Amino acid sequence: MDERLRFVARLLDGEGMSHVCREFGISRKTGYKIYKRYQEQGIEALNDRSRRPVRYANQLPEPIERLIVSCKRDKPHWGARKIRELLVRRLAGDVRIPARSTVHAVLDRHGLVKQARKRRNKAQGTPLSTGKAPNDLWCADFKGEFRLGNRRYCYPLTVTDHASRMILLCEALDTTREPPVIEAFQRLFTERGLPDAIRSDNGLPFASPNGLYNLSRLSVWWLRLGIAIERIRPGHPQQNGRHERMHLTLKQETTRPPGDNSLQQQARFDDFVSEFNTERPHEALSMLCPREHYTSSKRTYRGLPELDYPFHDKDILVTSCGRICMHRKKINISTVLAGQRLGIKEVDEGIWLVSFMHYDLGYIDLEQKTLQTISNPFANRV
Repeated sequence: MDERLRFVARLLDGEGMSHVCREFGISRKTGYKIYKRYQEQGIEALNDRSRRPVRYANQLPEPIERLIVSCKRDKPHWGARKIRELLVRRLAGDVRIPARSTVHAVLDRHGLVKQARKRRNKAQGTPLSTGKAPNDLWCADFKGEFRLGNRRYCYPLTVTDHASRMILLCEALDTTREPPVIEAFQRLFTERGLPDAIRSDNGLPFASPNGLYNLSRLSVWWLRLGIAIERIRPGHPQQNGRHERMHLTLKQETTRPPGDNSLQQQARFDDFVSEFNTERPHEALSMLCPREHYTSSKRTYRGLPELDYPFHDKDILVTSCGRICMHRKKINISTVLAGQRLGIKEVDEGIWLVSFMHYDLGYIDLEQKTLQTISNPFANRV
């Protein structure tokens, strides 16, 4: 009120509207509105006005609201749709029947709606294999980023074979985004073949905190290629100890000082990889070099195989926005599965099982239009 009072006082002293409005930082339209209100209602008009809305959404007459609550308590397993139908039968012609959303809002306001359990995206580890033979298990990670001489950041993507310690990839990337990482793995798979499993941490791009079952587009691509995914527990880098130990040596010998640019840094990485694989003996390998112990995988990379669901009712494509369309209803699945074909099978009336490859993702209730997830199907090696 004090600001409005000073504003009006200066106008009453004869100052011009434009000048006073500029001083107070308001438009002339607002200035005239305040001054007119003062002329019509006096000084009381300058008090703060209530911001309480004129009407409230979903507000009903108290007797109708009591009736809705009473019906729910009599029929605790009925939802808003059935309770509204009950109101229609009891009150048809007497009062205007509220919409189903209004009935649901009343029930929710009185704590009579069972809240759906929220999907938990907390990252968790998976069972870890021993990786006794070459290509049983590869380990992938990003060695911590660092600045090059030109002040740009470098993000080294590294992949090793768990059994032989062979460094399969060490590439200086300028980002951790998925497209260049997928391109790097495509080149690696073409050269070395496919492993049985890949172990990583729970960070991007190997996993996604917002993806279905913490999947990312990269890990979905691995699954499509028949590669199992293993993840260490958050905060337990020792579960990828061999790879982390290699990172320590890599950092000491190639980044102090760093290269002036990414090409120079890549040349340092290449020299290190060559020495590590072909000259440096390892005690764990009976003083052999990794190259003497490693052989390329017999599983050649030929691109993505076709998906087939012979035991499902039909297959359905996930749209670019992560949805599937069933019976003119849109159900959210996950954007990490965009472009993938899923299998669906009706297991009960209106209840559909959704599968990706041989992994069951959960159940769709067509009435609720949501995917109800089950225990993580990717937690165990298959």
